[in-house]
Amino acid sequence: MEISASIVKELRERTGAGMMDCKNALVENAGNIEKAIDYLREKGLAKAAKKASRTAADGRIFSYIHTNGKLGTIIELNCETDFVAKTDEFQELGHELCMHIAAAAPQFLTPEEVTSDVLEREREIYRQQALEEGKPANIVDKIADGKINKFYEINCLLEQAWIRDGDKKIKDLIVEVIAKLGENIVVRRFSRFSIGE
Repeated sequence: MEISASIVKELRERTGAGMMDCKNALVENAGNIEKAIDYLREKGLAKAAKKASRTAADGRIFSYIHTNGKLGTIIELNCETDFVAKTDEFQELGHELCMHIAAAAPQFLTPEEVTSDVLEREREIYRQQALEEGKPANIVDKIADGKINKFYEINCLLEQAWIRDGDKKIKDLIVEVIAKLGENIVVRRFSRFSIGE
C-alpha cells in the first residue's frame, strides 16, 4: 500500500513520533490514521517502561500561584537532558502538574511515601467503621485494605486521577510524555502552600 507524505506528516504532527515510525505505523495499519495513533501509543508506552530505570538528573523547577495569591505550588520535575527540559511538552507537563497539585492537594508523592503511622491510623479508622456498620469480623481487614487503596488514590500524587481527564492517573500522564519525548521523567518532590492551612 502506498502511504502519502501528507498522511505521514499529519500523523507526525498529531503524535510527535519520528517520520519512519509514523510511516511504519501507517503501513502496519493499512493507512488508518486512528489505528496508527493507537499503534504508536502502544509502542511508545512499551518504550517508556524501559526508560523508567534510566537516571533523570536534569530538569526544571515549576511553580504556580493562584490568582488570589493565597495558594501556590512548586515542583521539581526531572528528566535526563537539558534538551528535553527545554521542550514545550516538558514545560507543559510541569505546568499541568503544578495546576493539578493546587487543585487536588495531594499529601504524598507515592504510596511508598505514606508513613507507617499514618497508614496504621487510617487502617484502624477503616476497621472501626466497618465494625460499627456491622460487617462480619472476618472481612473487616479486606474492607480496610480496599479503603487504603482509595486513600492512596486521593492522597498520593501519582495515583490521583488527573483533574483534566478523570480516566487518566497522573502516573499515566507522565508515561505518555516519556513515550513522546524518549527520556525518563520523574517527579522528584513537590510542595503546596495555602494561606490558613
